[in-house]
Amino acid sequence: MKFSRQTTLWSQATVTGVGVHSGLPASVTLGPAPVDAGFIFVRTGLEGPDREIQASPKSVIATAFATVIGDRDGPLVSTAEHVLAALRGMGVDNATIEIDGPEMPIMDGSASAFVAAIDQAGIVEQAARRRFIQVLKPVQVSIGDSFGELRPHAAGFRAEIEIDFANPVIGHQSYVLDLNPQSFRRDIARARTFGCMNDVARLWSEGFARGASMENSVVFDDTRLLNTEGLRYSDECVRHKALDAVGDLALAGLPLLAAYKSIRGGHKLNHAVLSALMADRSAWKIVEAEPATRRRAPAEIASGMLGGMIAPAFGPDVS
Repeated sequence: MKFSRQTTLWSQATVTGVGVHSGLPASVTLGPAPVDAGFIFVRTGLEGPDREIQASPKSVIATAFATVIGDRDGPLVSTAEHVLAALRGMGVDNATIEIDGPEMPIMDGSASAFVAAIDQAGIVEQAARRRFIQVLKPVQVSIGDSFGELRPHAAGFRAEIEIDFANPVIGHQSYVLDLNPQSFRRDIARARTFGCMNDVARLWSEGFARGASMENSVVFDDTRLLNTEGLRYSDECVRHKALDAVGDLALAGLPLLAAYKSIRGGHKLNHAVLSALMADRSAWKIVEAEPATRRRAPAEIASGMLGGMIAPAFGPDVS
C-alpha cells in the first residue's frame, strides 16, 4: 500500500448528476473525516435534521440492482457502490459523503467522476496506523447459480470475477484485479454499468432505471452493442462487476486482506459473502500496517509538520 497511515481527504469536492434508477437530481460532496471514522453518509436537504449513517454491512437494507444504505428509519441513499469503490480503490480510509437526494448520481455509469473529485480534494495522511481486516479462512456463499468466496490473501485485495450472461454479446467473461490506486484508476474506474434492451420494460415496471440512458449505461440488444462510441474496455462488463465488488466490499469498514471470487454474482452476493465473513469471528482479525519510514520533504521540515502527515492525491496513470 502507498500509505502505512490512515488517510482522508484534504478538502471537499462536489459532483452533481441524476440517479440511474430514480431519475432524480442530487449533489454529492466528498470531504474529510476523523481517524477511524470510515465512510460516513450524510443525507441533507430533508425537512427534519440531517441523517447520518456509517457504511457497514448492517447498513445495507436492499441489494436489488444497487446497494441501498439505510437504517430503521428507512433508506438513506441508493446506488452507493460507485462512490465507495472510488474511495476504497484510491486508498482513502475515512471520508464524509454528503448527498441532498435519495440516490447517488450515476454520472457516466462508472466511478471516474468520483475519482476526479478525489483528485480535486487531495488525500492527506493521518496520525493513526492504517488498519485492515485480514481474512483467516475461506468463507463461501451460494445463491442459486451464483457463488462467492472470500479467502486469505495477505498480499492485499484481489478480485477474481466471472460473469456468464445468456445474451451472446456479453456471454462469458472473467477478470482478475490486484487492487491498488494505480490499477483501480487504470483498469476498472472507467468501466460503466450495463444492461440489455429487453430488460428495460421490466425494470421500469419495477421502479428501476428511470434515469438510465446511453449516456450513463452500456446497452446491448440480442445481437450487438447499441452505444455508438463503443466499449472502453473489450471486457467492460466484467470489469464493471469488479468495480461493484470493490464498492460493496468497502462496506467492511476497513480494507480487506483477502481474495474475493465471484461467479455470476452481483450486489446481493457481494453483501451476503461480506455478511457471512463478519458473522464468523474466527474467520478474520484486524491488523495494523507496518510503520513506513521515508525521508521528510523540505516543505515539511520548513513548516514543522510531522513526517508523512500530508500526501497529494494519486496522480493520473500515464504509462
